[in-house]
Amino acid sequence: MGATFVHEMEVTMKIYLNGEYVEKEDAKVSVFDHGLLYGDGVFEGIRLYDGCVFKLDEHLERLEFSAKAILLELPMTRNEFSEAVCETCRRNDLRNGYVRLVVTRGSGHLGLTPDGCGPPNVIIIADEIQLYPEEFYENGLKIISVPTRRINASALPPAIKSLNYLNNILAKIEAKRVGFQEALMLNDKGEIAECTGDNVFIISKGVLFTPPLDAGSLRGITRGAVIDLASELGVPYREQALTRYDLWTSDECFLTGTAAEVIPCVEVDHRPVGNGQPGDMTRKFIASFREKAKVDGIKI
Repeated sequence: MGATFVHEMEVTMKIYLNGEYVEKEDAKVSVFDHGLLYGDGVFEGIRLYDGCVFKLDEHLERLEFSAKAILLELPMTRNEFSEAVCETCRRNDLRNGYVRLVVTRGSGHLGLTPDGCGPPNVIIIADEIQLYPEEFYENGLKIISVPTRRINASALPPAIKSLNYLNNILAKIEAKRVGFQEALMLNDKGEIAECTGDNVFIISKGVLFTPPLDAGSLRGITRGAVIDLASELGVPYREQALTRYDLWTSDECFLTGTAAEVIPCVEVDHRPVGNGQPGDMTRKFIASFREKAKVDGIKI
């Protein structure tokens, strides 16, 4: 979260829509699409680094799992999705950017039942991306916990990356209203779940910690990359339930996400993390991730 998409006005953007590459102005779906009416669909946000789509296979696997979990039959194979993503990047002459891959249930009746919906709509948008201002990567981000809780994992598994992000949106609004860029979301036990679009990590006494998936955390692709990096960097790693107290008293804290990459967090609930500056270990993870992103993917 926190990303702003930018594109030069004179450049024509091509959108993949159900097997065709159409102008942005012509990329339209029916108002009866259940993705619009009920948030019934799945999506992936994917990064493009120097002509290389980062961990595309992992993203497509997660898309398949999300679709299977909501009983949505994907209309394309993984190879077809992969080629469509790469071709969309090529047609928009992108070397670095962000890809949003969306699959909706398709058009249907006004009722909740998906009976009669379809075929699914497949939309791929590839554009340039502006992350948080560089000053946040240098000086760190300040976050605050908010009243809106993460949806209970027993109600909607957090591994499903669905189109319904309303609770995350509400949390983002609550944080922005009091002057913060990002919100810390808790689960119904009062444990740390995640931020509105990013996973949370802390470093305490030389050990890297992050909440388990059953706390309400998304199975983030960047989260997984950082866990792999911990092994490469020789940093002990544990998944365990965390509370706000653990963040307040940690030595370092950082967030991870497709758009955010790895970004330091230097204040939680008006309390400085460590000395209030991005820590040395966080900077190592940032540098290592940026190097890894250049080579770990599929060339377009």
